[in-house]
Amino acid sequence: MRSRLWRGLAVLVLCMPALVLAQKVRDVFDVGQSVYVRALTVEPATGALWVGTSAGVHEVDLGSGKLRNTFTRKHGLANEYVFAVGLDLQGNKWFGTNAGGVSRYKNGKWKTFFPMHGLADYWVYSFAQQRSGDFWIGTWAGVNRVDAKTGKFSTYVKELVNEWVYGIAVDAQDRVWFGTEGGVSMYDGKRWRSWTHKDGLGAPNSDDLPFSTNTGLGTRSRHDLSVSAEGPATYNPNYVFSILSAADGTVWAGTWGAGVSRWDGRAWTNLTTKDGLAGNIVYSVAQGADGVYWFGTNNGVSRYDGKAFRNIGVAEGLLERNVYALAVAPDGDVWVGTRRGVARISR
Repeated sequence: MRSRLWRGLAVLVLCMPALVLAQKVRDVFDVGQSVYVRALTVEPATGALWVGTSAGVHEVDLGSGKLRNTFTRKHGLANEYVFAVGLDLQGNKWFGTNAGGVSRYKNGKWKTFFPMHGLADYWVYSFAQQRSGDFWIGTWAGVNRVDAKTGKFSTYVKELVNEWVYGIAVDAQDRVWFGTEGGVSMYDGKRWRSWTHKDGLGAPNSDDLPFSTNTGLGTRSRHDLSVSAEGPATYNPNYVFSILSAADGTVWAGTWGAGVSRWDGRAWTNLTTKDGLAGNIVYSVAQGADGVYWFGTNNGVSRYDGKAFRNIGVAEGLLERNVYALAVAPDGDVWVGTRRGVARISR
């Protein structure tokens, strides 16, 4: 099956001075013409990259780029359409699927969780773990906290600004941040707090784009996983698709049409294409050990060092312009997930 292909291809990079383009696309790996790469997670302990796609999960060797394993429903995965890959402190791999719940994998053993087991919803989009070991799962019907000692699932819905949770991040203070379709929420262990566009989240609609209440991922009554990014540009500053807790204590939130927002503990500031960002829909956010930020947008990848942007798109070797997932490896290589496959950006 073409969905199981993982093929290293040589990529021609436009001739540009090294000082202008510090990074370049080194390799691309094909997963199938109609297959989407939705999740990328690095596992340093095993030197693996986990690639969640709409046709299953790949385990890839970070050093060689070679495929180690492919997992589909016949191997134990609850559903081939994987939107999130999480790792816990015990070495378990968690796969959040479209309509299939969560599958947990370790050493050849699988276990799947459904709402009957305490999972909030069958549609799962994000994972994160606190220092205590408590494990968080973001779904389309709130978030779950899995108690590290008992394994019991707790569900939070009303505490959130919106029940559709796409991103989760844990900061240095062990606070948990949630990116939702209605804004950002934060839980400090005792209290909940939320922010929306009224609080500064998301840039103003300076281009007078039509407001979008459905950006292609459906409504509660209609789970629609089509992607409308190729259509007319729309705007929804409260729709937060990705969230990152940065090394300097700031929190970054990628929005739909309103750029990327930065929380410094006091206020939100916003960066858009007017500042150099490649696109105003920000699907994914990552940070390397060098402190550099990477943003996956509807128009390629942006590298941001805190002062200036450098953008990498299809012309520089990406397979597609919509970048749904990012992961930075220990060696500094950046892995980029799009439709059709994964690209590796190196210095």
